[in-house]
Amino acid sequence: MLSFDPHFYPYQSQRMTTYAKKGVVATSQPLAAQAGLEILKKGGNAVDAAIATAACLTVVEPTSNGIGGDAFALVWVKDKLHGLNASGPSPASISIEKVKEQGHEEIPKFGFIPVTVPGVPAAWAELSERFGKLPFKELMEPAIKYAEEGYPLSPVLAYFWERGASVYQSSLKGEEFTAWFDTFTPGGRVPKAGDVWKSQNHADTLRRIAETKSKDFYEGELADKMDAFAKKYGGFLRKEDLQDFTPEWVEPISVNYKGYDVWEIPPNGQGLIALEALNIAKNLPSVHREEEKGLHNQIEAMKLAFSDGLQYITEESEMKASAKDLLSENYAKERSQLIGEKALTPAAGEPPKGGTVYLAAADEEGNMVSFIQSNYMGFGSGLVVPDTGIALQNRGHNFSMDPAHDNSLAGGKRTFHTIIPGFMTKDGQAVGPFGVMGAFMQPQGHLQVVLNTIDLGLNPQAALDAPRWQWMSGKKIVLEHSFPNHLVQALARRGHEVQVASHPGVFGRGQIIWRNQKTGVYSAGTEARTDGSVAAW
Repeated sequence: MLSFDPHFYPYQSQRMTTYAKKGVVATSQPLAAQAGLEILKKGGNAVDAAIATAACLTVVEPTSNGIGGDAFALVWVKDKLHGLNASGPSPASISIEKVKEQGHEEIPKFGFIPVTVPGVPAAWAELSERFGKLPFKELMEPAIKYAEEGYPLSPVLAYFWERGASVYQSSLKGEEFTAWFDTFTPGGRVPKAGDVWKSQNHADTLRRIAETKSKDFYEGELADKMDAFAKKYGGFLRKEDLQDFTPEWVEPISVNYKGYDVWEIPPNGQGLIALEALNIAKNLPSVHREEEKGLHNQIEAMKLAFSDGLQYITEESEMKASAKDLLSENYAKERSQLIGEKALTPAAGEPPKGGTVYLAAADEEGNMVSFIQSNYMGFGSGLVVPDTGIALQNRGHNFSMDPAHDNSLAGGKRTFHTIIPGFMTKDGQAVGPFGVMGAFMQPQGHLQVVLNTIDLGLNPQAALDAPRWQWMSGKKIVLEHSFPNHLVQALARRGHEVQVASHPGVFGRGQIIWRNQKTGVYSAGTEARTDGSVAAW
């Protein structure tokens, strides 16, 4: 069981930790968190609450996720942790050669080329079928209501909406993008904080998903519409790609850090990076935030782990270095020996062979869910399937066009994936779910909140509120503006190329729920860097 020392932390937490007995839902949007709590009060379990919350998030935070995105989940039920990989593969017909024939040497960010099979609706249905208590249709009702009746934009949501719209207005040229602008800039206007936004098309699609347990999305009229849209504009996605998709139940992977087991989904997700960084860090003399050397060691451990991840992570069956190899104790010690007093320029090692939304939910029975879903790069590909509200993801942008690279583009293949849910246990008992959304910030955020929790004894809210850093490339790091200046200067003296960010959006947005095994009481924190909310019962 975790114990928290409120006097051990030198920085002021911006919110108080929330405590609950019967259930709790934490996510980045208050309306979605409340929807999950309503499901708990109706007799649903944590899985039901997570699904309802996730469906709502596609409506109330479309800047980060949607029906056309991917999802992953870690689910604790009856003293066992289960992993679900609902990331979709590339279309079967795509190839490096065909992309080059269209005049591209790199995979573009927008349009049909980076579109991969969406996994979100299948994830909802799969979780409900295996672990849910309430009818699937009932779980979709809050999201349908918000899409149909509308809701007012919250402040941080409005900021990212405006930022995304600005990028898309300058980048999206072509008739195929018309539906995106019609959907997200109705009347040619970007909605502001307090403005009410709604989408009847989104509501109608959610209703079809609800009535068919997501089957219509992959086999029915919705699949036909996606197929026709792709064919009309030269895309690769076909109905057959949708029909062939099934989410995969996987065995979570973990490392032990000072008596706590930290769990992630195995590749193709980048959770492996967070675990390798923890493995490296435990070989170092200090990774405490208050100590300048410890902060340096954290960053260096992450750089080495990330370099390995970018080199090797892809569809697990095609990785030249397995997760087991990368997480071996001997390899962690070998990598840790590269860390000295000065910032290094990282490179991948050779181990011995052997824009996302996050939510956490828990119920009175001790069931807990760590769930994440995303369209990637904010609104995704810039493509909305006409008359459906389905914003298609652009996850394929992460593929490499180098045929020799582990993560090279190929038909029917899952790419290196940024979205990762986290979970922590101790002595075989659940501590709880955690996550930090935000593209390549995610494993870096996971490392930092775990170290804040275990090494510093911070409660969930303080662990999230702590100033964050992000490694960008080479020796470049970005520090949050709340970092003490003496640490900023100390890192610069160690050779880090330091930039202090003026906006917190670059540092991800997270949630944590921990459970006290003796009392059953939950303690939860949510992100002050967004419109985060904890709904407790």
